[in-house]
Amino acid sequence: MIVSMAVAERAWCVVVPHHARGAQQARHRLAAALAGAVTPSLLADVVSVAAELVGNAVRHAEPLPGGVVRLAWRLRTVEAKQVIEVRVTDGGAQQLPRPRTAGAEDPDGRGLTIVDALAVRWGVERDGLGQSVWAELS
Repeated sequence: MIVSMAVAERAWCVVVPHHARGAQQARHRLAAALAGAVTPSLLADVVSVAAELVGNAVRHAEPLPGGVVRLAWRLRTVEAKQVIEVRVTDGGAQQLPRPRTAGAEDPDGRGLTIVDALAVRWGVERDGLGQSVWAELS
């Protein structure tokens, strides 16, 4: 039995400064590219996850050569279901990213917990050039 699966795919990549302004630029570019292509609730989740991942890259990791961070995203439609993968690549950090437990009064430490709550799955990949943290949402 052969199962036919219709797949439509679009992918984008932007490079932004390894700076808080870069995180803002990444959010705006992502939101503009996906507006009208996905539901408003999925768009809000994707933008939130991307903001956390870029923010973490700026705060905790080294930049890529040129002082930048790369944000890539891929939108696929598989059997009428939208799936978006968001990937942030930086120069890496001493420790692998992992969720932390933040107390009610802690000013930070919730980023990957938010990513974990919104994403279907997420992970970290390292190679000789840097580190990518990715998340898949649908």
